[in-house]
Amino acid sequence: MQAWGLTDPGCVRAQNQDAFQIRQFSDKSALCVVCDGMGGAKSGNIASALALDVFAGQVERSRKPDMAPQEIEQMLRTAVYLANETVYDQSQQFADFSGMGTTLVAAYLEGSQTVVANVGDSRCYLLNRDGVRCITRDHSLVQLMVQRGELTGEQAKSYPGKNFITRAIGTEPKVECDLFRLTVQKGDSLLLCSDGLSNLLEDQEMLFEVVHGVNKQLCCQRLLDIAKQRGAPDNVTSILAVI
Repeated sequence: MQAWGLTDPGCVRAQNQDAFQIRQFSDKSALCVVCDGMGGAKSGNIASALALDVFAGQVERSRKPDMAPQEIEQMLRTAVYLANETVYDQSQQFADFSGMGTTLVAAYLEGSQTVVANVGDSRCYLLNRDGVRCITRDHSLVQLMVQRGELTGEQAKSYPGKNFITRAIGTEPKVECDLFRLTVQKGDSLLLCSDGLSNLLEDQEMLFEVVHGVNKQLCCQRLLDIAKQRGAPDNVTSILAVI
């Protein structure tokens, strides 16, 4: 298993409030995390960096080899709880940090099994020669409207309130994360990204770059280049993990 990541402020914003980490524990075990901060120029980057460090640090301290899927789920759930508690406490203590929060999407890979945790609208995709599938579900207003049948998936892409998220790390005293189990095999890839990428590229475009791109190590750069060619109004972050 190999993984690469990249983050960029994009074409419009001066500050990058996204953050990512890749922690590889062995040839078959790794943690990949992407966070997309919010809360204004003074605090969005603080929220994402703080959540990332607390979450990843907790996973590294509590992990052990050959964990069962339910053990991994509990580990990730606890790490989300601690990250949320830390960011929320900081937002309450300092006026400059009031209202800050961040998305968080993480994949813990252990051999052929992977558990994905998600809060917010950053995403994790599974890609291989059979196609592309978004593993996570956005915690967003438009996703709720799609689920209720009020919008189609196509309408949701241009809906004015598409950036309003309904769940985030640090905005409330407690938060629930979604957890997804999947089995991966050699040749599969996981792509984790902030909405600065997923808002600008179609799933099939991501699939083409990941599966058919000549150099996997440069895939995140190719995806960023496409986003910037299209104006990249938001920060752009991605991690590619290849099994």
